[in-house]
Amino acid sequence: MADKKKKNSEKASENEIKEETAKKAEENEASAEQNAEEGKCEELKKQLAEANDKLLRTLAEYDNFRKRSQKEKEALYSDVKAETINKLLPVADNLERAALAEADFESYKKGVQMTLNQFFEILSSLGVTPFGKKGENFDPNIHNGVMHEENEDLPENTVSDVFIRGYKMGDKIIRHATVKVAN
Repeated sequence: MADKKKKNSEKASENEIKEETAKKAEENEASAEQNAEEGKCEELKKQLAEANDKLLRTLAEYDNFRKRSQKEKEALYSDVKAETINKLLPVADNLERAALAEADFESYKKGVQMTLNQFFEILSSLGVTPFGKKGENFDPNIHNGVMHEENEDLPENTVSDVFIRGYKMGDKIIRHATVKVAN
């Protein structure tokens, strides 16, 4: 019997050792899983921080781009304005000369006509075209009708007189033509 008790005691000890070993293995496995989860969590936090940093850098780049574009736009506007004025200065010079010159009416008129031609050539080189002539069909998109007349010699909705010519650059109307419309 003593052998049986000894065997039972050994079996109980073995079972206890097995149970402890199984518990330790489970604890080690749980600890390893927890460490793996913590490692994943740290990795995800690192990725989030990198993505956040990248987003902030992108936002800063965009803000700098927007500011730079605005400055370039303002500089371009100023440059185009100065270039346009520079092209018109010869006309002003010729008008000053005409105002100071002593001449008869015909030569004065000829000088003014030459200055006007120079001015219209400059406008043309800038892509500006005049419109608004007698006989054109009235178009409210480009004409400003300020008067109306009954005229049997002209068809309906025809420009009968032009008070101020209109100007356009491409499809953009710079100034509407001020006209009198017949019928």
